[in-house]
Amino acid sequence: MLTQSLEFAPERDAEFFAAVPAAPAVFLLRARDPNAEPYASKTANLRRRLQRLLAVPGAQSKKLNLRELVVNAEFTPTGSDFESGFLLYRLLRANFPKTYATRMRLRFAPLVKLHLDNRYPRASITTRLNLRGRSLYFGPFPSRAAAEKFANDSLDFFKMRRCVEDLNPDPAFPGCIYSEMKMCLAPCFKGCSDQEYSAEVNRVQAYFDSAGHSLVREIAAQRDQASAGLQFEDAAAHHARLDKLKPLLAQLPEIVHRIDRLRGLMVQPSAVPGCVALFRIDGARLFGPLSFAIQSEEHTKSQSMESRVQEALAGLPQNSAGSALELMEHLALLRRWYYRSSRVGEIFFADGTGELPMRRVVRGIARVYRGERPEPQNQPTQGKITAN
Repeated sequence: MLTQSLEFAPERDAEFFAAVPAAPAVFLLRARDPNAEPYASKTANLRRRLQRLLAVPGAQSKKLNLRELVVNAEFTPTGSDFESGFLLYRLLRANFPKTYATRMRLRFAPLVKLHLDNRYPRASITTRLNLRGRSLYFGPFPSRAAAEKFANDSLDFFKMRRCVEDLNPDPAFPGCIYSEMKMCLAPCFKGCSDQEYSAEVNRVQAYFDSAGHSLVREIAAQRDQASAGLQFEDAAAHHARLDKLKPLLAQLPEIVHRIDRLRGLMVQPSAVPGCVALFRIDGARLFGPLSFAIQSEEHTKSQSMESRVQEALAGLPQNSAGSALELMEHLALLRRWYYRSSRVGEIFFADGTGELPMRRVVRGIARVYRGERPEPQNQPTQGKITAN
């Protein structure tokens, strides 16, 4: 998995340390005993880290020293902390299948789940994915509290149920506070037909699918229709609903998508001179890194940067089948990077047709390569929503 390998012999340690780059890397140390557990980690300076682990220890030193145990070092230089973390995740997953999640301290991303397998669908907050059913998932959110706030504030605009029980509609059931306040269609006591409730669920799904834009269009059309009919009080009420909705959508992070439609491109600095590292995001799964050269080869100089990027991305795997656990882990890594207060690299999301904003991508590649600040993105307000 790692790209370079060096044998280690204590009597030739100076030669070994000279061959190791003093640069960020992910590495794995293999022991002389084939049954012994390897040592894997990431570091900002590989030479210094290996000297600490493999050099002659001081007489009174209590630091970990593997000099007499290690026979081989494998490593891959990296250009960013995200690349280091992702490569380390893959390395630990391959070598420590039972403990890698604990070693990586992975925290699964909070998601809004739309329970479409239920006879009377509802929404809830979860960190677990089940790819076998019809349920849809939206996220990732920075925290459970942020996901709950967005879901609750959003459902105030609809009449889908908030209760969590499996319903057996009974006309004698008294209902709940939401039905009393006319904020629920009350399928629990047959306050609506199944077709009416299904139509309301479809509105909720369209809302989450479109990041709220379907409801903006719906309310704006109702306001314009009321205004054209000289029903000014109704028009004012619709306008007030829009004023309440827009701040809610304005603080929705750009990364929040329906999980199976979360596609994009992450650009990171590369350890390879003259290159950036590209990570493809397809169905919320991460593929890469791919080294992309800023300057094209002589025979491809007639190509535009956009076409070169698209050609390079075509060489990465498409959305391949994987377990729900692996998908949750990729989401956890993506969420960890995206919601940092200060992050390196840029990310660009595909539109509803799956197309990337290639002009923005090309400008972003140039900024990452030059080490410039990224373009502003729709991030939650500091202090209101934070990652845990």
